[in-house]
Amino acid sequence: MAYPSEYRYTKEHEWLKIDGNTGTIGITDYAQNSLGDIVFVELPKVGTEIKVGKTFGTVESVKAVSDLYAPVSGTVSEINNELSTAPENVNKDAHAAWMIKVNLKDSAEANQLMSSADYEKFVAEES
Repeated sequence: MAYPSEYRYTKEHEWLKIDGNTGTIGITDYAQNSLGDIVFVELPKVGTEIKVGKTFGTVESVKAVSDLYAPVSGTVSEINNELSTAPENVNKDAHAAWMIKVNLKDSAEANQLMSSADYEKFVAEES
């Protein structure tokens, strides 16, 4: 699996795409593959403050419920409402099925995240 090089990655398998002051967050293909069929996604409301490293929602699959961890701090500006009726979109294309968008508090936090090459190495060691 090729991980988009313009994204940054967490050890908890979230991805972050930065566009100006906005961060778009989702889970990686590795994560959705590990979870199996996703049946429910719980996301925060618009206006919620999220903090780097803290949980901001959950993904429920036929196998388990997994927490979602914020790769950066900020205020939720948008949620992907499509996922409430079609959570399986995450399984279809995890790198396109974003979950939330945030107004970044400090874009420098992204510098602590892994590049796509580092993330690929990380998941290869985990498998």
